Amino acid sequence: MDRTTFQQNHGILGTSVEMQEIIDVVQQVAPTDITVLITGESGVGKEIIARALHAASKRAEKTLVNVNCGAIPEGLIESEIFGHEKGSFTSAVDTRKGYFEIADGGTIFLDEIGEMPLATQVKLLRVLENGEFMRIGSSTPRKSDARVIAATNKSLEFEVQQKRFRPDLYFRLRSVNIWIPPLRERREDVPMLTRFFLQQSAKQLGVEPKRISDGALRLLSGFDFPGNVRQLENVCHWLTVMAPAQVIELKDLPPEVLSVAGALAEATAEPPAVAVEAVVAAPAPDAAVVVAPLPMTAPADAFSAPSPQPTSAWESGLQAEARALLESGRTDVWDVLTRRFETGLILTALANTRGRRIEAAHKLGIGRNTITRKIQELNLE
Repeated sequence: MDRTTFQQNHGILGTSVEMQEIIDVVQQVAPTDITVLITGESGVGKEIIARALHAASKRAEKTLVNVNCGAIPEGLIESEIFGHEKGSFTSAVDTRKGYFEIADGGTIFLDEIGEMPLATQVKLLRVLENGEFMRIGSSTPRKSDARVIAATNKSLEFEVQQKRFRPDLYFRLRSVNIWIPPLRERREDVPMLTRFFLQQSAKQLGVEPKRISDGALRLLSGFDFPGNVRQLENVCHWLTVMAPAQVIELKDLPPEVLSVAGALAEATAEPPAVAVEAVVAAPAPDAAVVVAPLPMTAPADAFSAPSPQPTSAWESGLQAEARALLESGRTDVWDVLTRRFETGLILTALANTRGRRIEAAHKLGIGRNTITRKIQELNLE
């Protein structure tokens, strides 16, 4: 099955390099029985990936059992997962199967695995090793042929260091680790997701789907979405109800998006232009650029009126370079300067970390997939 068909069949939306890589891994891993750990922030779509892994497996006709480990009280989680015998504790008025028995032959999805108590982790490890468990109050081992998929928004490495998660269980779970980057690191997915959620919202409400203008879509794509895909879905529900016309304009976006956009526009507004014009020849498209800082002082007659100076030398150089390119008549100034800026940042970070990409990405505050993609786009291999 090709990647596009697989996406459509399993609802994994995204055109970004990161999502395409995830789809390839899911297609490769799904037919096997290997344990998978899905990691990423809340709202990125971990459950969708888990459902796709099950649906594309040989267990698809069997049960997929979803277990939210963070939503079950600590005193009950062992009973819920492994079951109990009648009379094994005060409220055990009947014998009850646990989730592993219910998922026998199918898949069990342990969401928020980082919330599982240590005592229960020991028993889960045993199931992963030999498929055996015991109900509470029973001394008879039982077997379950359930494939285990786990997910967490926590750093399990940190939980292991803090002795809140067993290291042997951690390494057993992450036979394959699928990390889903936050939406702010794959902004190119926002248009597709927005249109999909607008269609879904209209279908649920029984109304005609709304369209979104290019300007509104650009602003949405620039929003950080701390709640990730789930937050974007909620925004689309809100727009379906609240936008007054069939075409969603920039002014129709919810307050939290508009307020952030307004603050960003204010913070990035051009400072007042200084009277001194720096003369810089427009470089060729592929030429190296050396931006020299402006002198700290200038002759008194160089200014027609007192004007505020740029906050730093590199900002002064950037303004001069941008002005020269704009006056040369070029129409790709944004792309040219952005490319140089990103190239300089990444090369400097890689030099600082002796070529270690993951460490460089961490220091820059971007994802590891993002730095890999940028290195390829900028031909920095």
